[in-house]
Amino acid sequence: MAVITRLVGSKGRTPKVKVYLDGQYAFSLEPAVALEAGLRPKCELDDAQIEELSQANRLRMAISAAERLISFRPRSEFELRQSLARKGFAGDVIMQALDYLRLSGVVDDTAFARYWTENRETFRPRGQRMVQAELRRKGVAMDVAQEATSVIDDGESSYMAGLKKARLLRGCDYKEFSLKLAQYLMRRGYDYDAIRSSIKRLWQEIAQEKEGLLE
Repeated sequence: MAVITRLVGSKGRTPKVKVYLDGQYAFSLEPAVALEAGLRPKCELDDAQIEELSQANRLRMAISAAERLISFRPRSEFELRQSLARKGFAGDVIMQALDYLRLSGVVDDTAFARYWTENRETFRPRGQRMVQAELRRKGVAMDVAQEATSVIDDGESSYMAGLKKARLLRGCDYKEFSLKLAQYLMRRGYDYDAIRSSIKRLWQEIAQEKEGLLE
């Protein structure tokens, strides 16, 4: 049985609580773990309790690492699992951390799929099938990916995706304009019908703008 003789808190980006047993530094804990365990000087710890603290600390560290990643942008469960594994966390710790985050609502693949779809539509439009494929690569279930991307109208989305490119091609003849714009939209996952409709619409708009300038 060892006795806690000192608890020293450290500050910074990753604050820790240093635990001294019998006058010697023994280990460090996440502040939340030390608080939840009710540690204080003169408390006694046996080997089993120390191991329990170690396990709780690993779990808390995994949860904190996942929360930091999510603070930058939402993540799928698969992305978090891969990232935590790369950071060296054991499989059972990762599973417990994801269970905790899922139950607390922090990890939700359905919400993530909606976020990813909306983000794509707003900033970098892609075809419905391409967005589905992106979500599948991030470990999102097929039915969840299909439901999230069902809001994508490939016709309108391809038009929005082609707007800026069409402006850059306004000096081209129709053949060059249609070829380059078609290639651009194909790389973004749009099908033939959506591409053909968008090319026609964008060409007509540019032609109308040119006519307006000549009047």
